[in-house]
Amino acid sequence: MKILLVEDSKFLRVATERALTTAGYEVVSASDGEQASRLAREYAPDLILLDVMLPKMSGPDVLKVLKKDPATAAIPVMMLTSLSQKNAKQFEKDGAICFFEKSDSMLGKGPESLFAAVDRILKNINSSQ
Repeated sequence: MKILLVEDSKFLRVATERALTTAGYEVVSASDGEQASRLAREYAPDLILLDVMLPKMSGPDVLKVLKKDPATAAIPVMMLTSLSQKNAKQFEKDGAICFFEKSDSMLGKGPESLFAAVDRILKNINSSQ
């Protein structure tokens, strides 16, 4: 399964990419919104993990671009945020399948909860195909 990881924090990007790769996923990563939009079209991932606060183009703006483009509209997007759940409804309205609070797993508690969320999403994708 191919995952596009979009995270501007080099520490979080490298750590998460390493953990996902170790878990058996094929991962490509982007550090800004413009790169994310381009890589989503080129790479055609099975899932996009998209940070909310990004340079060049914000995560919500990237999400809107992805969902308007026929080449990327069907790719499920999980928003990654250190913000509260107050934005979750807007993310879903804009086309994200869910959101994940980065502070819960990526900063100290280990990546297990992120893996569980990714596995659940990818299993749902596979069962609906």
